[in-house]
Amino acid sequence: MKRYLPFVIVAVVGLATVVTGTMLFRAKRPSVPISKNLTASEKPDADARHVRGEANAAVTLVEFGDFQCPPCGKLAAASDQIKEGYGSQLRVIFRHFPLHNHKHAQEAALASEAADLQGHFWEMHDLLYREQAAWNKADNPRALFATYAGTLGLDVDRFKSDMDGPEVKERVESDQKRGTALGITATPTIFINDVQIVPLPVDVAGVRAAIDSALKAKSPP
Repeated sequence: MKRYLPFVIVAVVGLATVVTGTMLFRAKRPSVPISKNLTASEKPDADARHVRGEANAAVTLVEFGDFQCPPCGKLAAASDQIKEGYGSQLRVIFRHFPLHNHKHAQEAALASEAADLQGHFWEMHDLLYREQAAWNKADNPRALFATYAGTLGLDVDRFKSDMDGPEVKERVESDQKRGTALGITATPTIFINDVQIVPLPVDVAGVRAAIDSALKAKSPP
């Protein structure tokens, strides 16, 4: 048995090296866009409600996000960094995809839509992500959401009523159904000009690389 021990050790070390190398490769591998054949109604940006940027922008970024998702929060915190330098070339769209394992994600989505009914979706969107750590573990996040509504100058009583209304619920469910139809299972899921960025999780560098690639594809030869 001792005769074979050196060979066993070499084999084990070699296997460990291969596994480690594969893990490092995956960790360093940039996000790669994956194209799917979609009909007009299936496209991520079809009938978009929450849009930042010009309608004729060369690149449209669609995010399916969850307000309680930490990676979504990091992406939101870097949104200015992502948009920097693109100007009118970039349009950003947000769609809801609250995950079932996030206890307060659905309520947060409803809060953002209730704010939208008073014309302040993006302000609530930014505030929910900025204060994610505060309401994430709260026993009663709705109380905090109402406080945020007041901070934004909204009619708080109307805000509370709208959170329980059918319109905001339908909006969130509509986005979820679209995301499910597109095969989304995690957040943030990003599409650049209808092409999904993979693998997850998506980071700032991956998003910028995908935007740059889309702009290059749009440029005349």
